[in-house]
Amino acid sequence: MKRENESAVFDFILLGFSNFPQLQVQLFGVFLVDYLVTLLGNAIIIVVISLEQSLHVPMYLFLLNLSVVEVGFSAVIMPEMLVVLSSEKARITFAGCFAQMYFIILFGGTECFLLGAMAYDRFVAICHPLSYPVTMNKRVFIKLVMFSWVSWIMVATAQTSWVFSFPFCGPNEINHLFCETPPVLELACANTFLFEIYAFTGTILIIMVPFVLILLSYMRILFAILKMPSTTGRQKAFSTCASHLTSVTLFYGTASMTYLQPKSGYSPETKKLMSLAYTLLTPLLNPLIYSLRNSEMKRALMKLWRRKMDLRTF
Repeated sequence: MKRENESAVFDFILLGFSNFPQLQVQLFGVFLVDYLVTLLGNAIIIVVISLEQSLHVPMYLFLLNLSVVEVGFSAVIMPEMLVVLSSEKARITFAGCFAQMYFIILFGGTECFLLGAMAYDRFVAICHPLSYPVTMNKRVFIKLVMFSWVSWIMVATAQTSWVFSFPFCGPNEINHLFCETPPVLELACANTFLFEIYAFTGTILIIMVPFVLILLSYMRILFAILKMPSTTGRQKAFSTCASHLTSVTLFYGTASMTYLQPKSGYSPETKKLMSLAYTLLTPLLNPLIYSLRNSEMKRALMKLWRRKMDLRTF
């Protein structure tokens, strides 16, 4: 490939659902509401856990980090997606596409590892309650959180840099709503087979290995819960695990459908809808799942609300 041809692409065009202009108008309103509710819901969780001392334990501090990830994930994707839906063809610069892909990989992978760390936390708390304060101490918690973030900073840097090291010499239309790796890679005018092997293998290891560990943890947790003599204890244990298990199922189910599918297995429109499942539903539903099903979160929220009302009366 000649060098002058390789430098022809300076920006990309995100097509979105341009083949269905009426659908785009309807989706714009839905996505805008989704974005605002997602930001509000996760912001409430971050504020409540940050201000309420009784929630400064690993279980809720992991949840705080998860909400930070969801806010970042939505902020990276949704504004650009709304621009795409409000126009027939939205342009995004080369650097903008690089940044968006980088943060999608960073936040998506960090969430994957955080969910695994949360499963380990629940496993130790339920199966080994007496040793829990020692096993899951502040130092261990910080190491797990730091590993989740730092490892994915490195992965995102390496993977995004590799994708954008390929020459893009036209066409420059990305048949997607945002700069996700598979649709961008389709525009590269070079042999990407090696990268695709790496990406598929890495995805299996990154998604499936933590998922298997989570399943094994919950199998042990289930056996431990069934052995509990107290019905109240079993109900409390099930309640604390149900929220996390729901989030795991939602995140891993939609992500695996998107990234572990055959290259030509689905139409572009179907792939867009699958991507929307984990980019929209997971950040939106996580606050609802954790706040509505968790009595301690609801009590802390009401406590902060009453404190605010009391301050207003003075």
